[in-house]
Amino acid sequence: MTERTVQQGTAPAVTEGDSAVAAEPPVVLYERTGAIARITMNRPEYRNAQNSKMTYALDDAFYRAAADDDVKVIILAGAGKHFSAGHDIGTPGRDIHRSFERRAGLWWDHVGQPGAESRFAREQEVYLGMCRRWRELPKPTIAQVHGACIAGGLMLAWVCDLIIASDDTFFADPVVRMGIPGVEYFAHPWVMGPRAAKEFLFLGERIDARRALELGMINRVVPRASLEQEVTSIAERIATMPRLGLALTKKAVNQAEDLMGLQSGMDSVFGLHHLAHAHNAEVGKDSLGGQDARSMRDARRASEASA
Repeated sequence: MTERTVQQGTAPAVTEGDSAVAAEPPVVLYERTGAIARITMNRPEYRNAQNSKMTYALDDAFYRAAADDDVKVIILAGAGKHFSAGHDIGTPGRDIHRSFERRAGLWWDHVGQPGAESRFAREQEVYLGMCRRWRELPKPTIAQVHGACIAGGLMLAWVCDLIIASDDTFFADPVVRMGIPGVEYFAHPWVMGPRAAKEFLFLGERIDARRALELGMINRVVPRASLEQEVTSIAERIATMPRLGLALTKKAVNQAEDLMGLQSGMDSVFGLHHLAHAHNAEVGKDSLGGQDARSMRDARRASEASA
């Protein structure tokens, strides 16, 4: 059986054909086929840049899959040409000024708060807090990655248990150009090793799927044309395993990773991340070091041309 619905921010899911869906395209799609739930980011015109609305819609979808006894495995994908180009730092749908129902912690609402008090509260909730929640979802998750997987897009892939990438995928975390030491969910040394993490961040360059596989950051590389089929096949095979066995195995590996310092490492780097934001805001015009999506793109192109 296939069940298709959409997730609209914090609003409840509505069926396709509803007038609300026609009025405003859904930012997240949800589909269940048998034991497989497929969650798809749906801002293709902006390369699935993540605004808060999308983040909370993803949370709704993950919770829905977790609560559904018929779901054994969850796939996270992106609509259009790319998985995700990262956090929304400049689309017309950027909603940093909006309040949402807080779920990942007990920090106050960021809206109306000054300076670092606002940034820290928002990013603790929407970025670090949400990703940690999703990592602990007690069902196996698979990131189906294609095209761009940049900065905040890495966070969404890294919280998943498996990452299957198409051969046209590229990965990058270029935020050191902003003076910031990597994205908020700082898993770099654990997913690719310390020396590779330094190179990845220092250069801010793209790495392709084959290089990511060599580094152990992803599980498999497959042709773009067969990506969805391959991911679905893997999900179906996992779904034959006992649900509790899968949940306990996932928890066992996550706990081992935490004993290797993942959680405490992230906490310490999150503080450095916000030191960088505060420094940028104090000495420059904004917390991003004066950078936006266009300037970051232009800087990358200039760097590649001179290499």
